[in-house]
This record gives sequence, C-alpha cells and structure tokens, in this order.
Amino acid sequence: MNGPERSSSDEPQGDPWHSFGYITAGVGLYGLIGFLLDRWLGTHFLVAVGIIAGAAFGIYMTWSRFNKPHQPKQPPYDDKT
Repeated sequence: MNGPERSSSDEPQGDPWHSFGYITAGVGLYGLIGFLLDRWLGTHFLVAVGIIAGAAFGIYMTWSRFNKPHQPKQPPYDDKT
C-alpha cells in the first residue's frame, strides 16, 4: 500500500509568486515603455496608461495561467488487449 490517494483539492494550485511576477513585470515593462514614449512625444499621460495596461496584462496572464480546467491523470495507454 502506498497510503491514501490524494484528491484533486490536495494538489497545489500554483505558486502565488508567479502572479506577483506577472503583475510586477507588466507594470514595470509597460510603465517604462510609457515613460519612454512620454519623453519622445513630449506628453505626460502615457506613463500612467502604460502602468494601467501593464497591470491589466499581468492580471490577464495570471488568470489565463491559473484558470486552466483540471484534467485527471489517465493511466498510460496499453494496447495489449
């Protein structure tokens, strides 16, 4: 006996640092792009647009990564029937 079987609720759902990394990287990257475009175009609002867009993309990446449907593990295919 290998012990009690684990249910699907016992499996880890994902590392929360991945979501933190996605959101932080999105804010940093798109904020930097907005800042550079502000300097190049002489505007003052693109950095805020970049930060908001980066946060939105980071949240979307987090949602798409952790919202995958659970697929149960299937035994390997055995064609010896």
